[in-house]
Amino acid sequence: MGKKRKHSETEAAAPVKNDDSAPERPKRTLLGWKDKKEDAEETKAASVFRNKEKVLVTCSRRISFRYRHLMLNIVSLLPHCKKDSKVEAKSSKGETLNELVELKGSSSCLFFECRKHKDLYMWMVKSPSGPSVKFLVNAVHTMEELKLTGNHLKGSRPLLTFSSNFDKDVHWKLLKEMLTQVFGIPKEHRKSKPYHDHVFAFSIVDDHIWFRNYQISVPHNEADKVARGGLDKMTLVEVGPRFCLNPIKIFGSSFGGPTLYENPFYVSPNQIRALEKRNKAGKFAKKIKAKTRRKMHELSNPLEPDEFVDMWKDDE
Repeated sequence: MGKKRKHSETEAAAPVKNDDSAPERPKRTLLGWKDKKEDAEETKAASVFRNKEKVLVTCSRRISFRYRHLMLNIVSLLPHCKKDSKVEAKSSKGETLNELVELKGSSSCLFFECRKHKDLYMWMVKSPSGPSVKFLVNAVHTMEELKLTGNHLKGSRPLLTFSSNFDKDVHWKLLKEMLTQVFGIPKEHRKSKPYHDHVFAFSIVDDHIWFRNYQISVPHNEADKVARGGLDKMTLVEVGPRFCLNPIKIFGSSFGGPTLYENPFYVSPNQIRALEKRNKAGKFAKKIKAKTRRKMHELSNPLEPDEFVDMWKDDE
């Protein structure tokens, strides 16, 4: 009789079966099928910071046409902003604007408030936790008024330049950071162009922030083609608009809150107009005083009677 085989020998002799099961089905999405490799790449990209800044731009009712055109110029320069209808400038405007910013999914707000059809104030706000800054806008010149020769593509990303004065004091550093976040267009925004062809210049002169917009002009001839890093043939051509920001107060929260900074050199336009009226009224008062002095002088120094007044009356 033959010997029985051991169990180990039978197991070793058994053929190894290949795994004929179907591969794992890829994940299905609205845009198509996704593999695990693509998901891993997306998770890596999600860990990197992405700027999702959105700015709400609106104004108050009864705003003048020049200030409305300035607001529209700023809207055309910022492709990541959203324009909304006018808001009534009341004491409760802060609550209304905070709700609007939340409904629009924005993180910042530029609110142009016009008073007495003369004075323009601009609120720059980070919502919902703040801070917020209130500016008085002076020296307004829109693109339609200036008619400058500069012209850059709509939606292109700007280079932001700041003067060295912004690094001196703490409140200027805060304003620099807020201006960078509001006027800096996020990378790869769906409405922006992926290159830079203009410059936003912010400079401090006499405690005022002056804004200028310049086009980066480069010659397009093949012979004059500019090499990478060659700035000798590049020129700046102003586009517009122009305006000047006079900071009044910096608040701790959105549209109000504790006062973090107050400009000691700020003088309201109402006080300036009152002084001008007083100066004009002073001229009129000087004329009246001169007339009264003249009358008092005539009364105190009467003319002596003339000897020849009745000379020709005797002959008649």
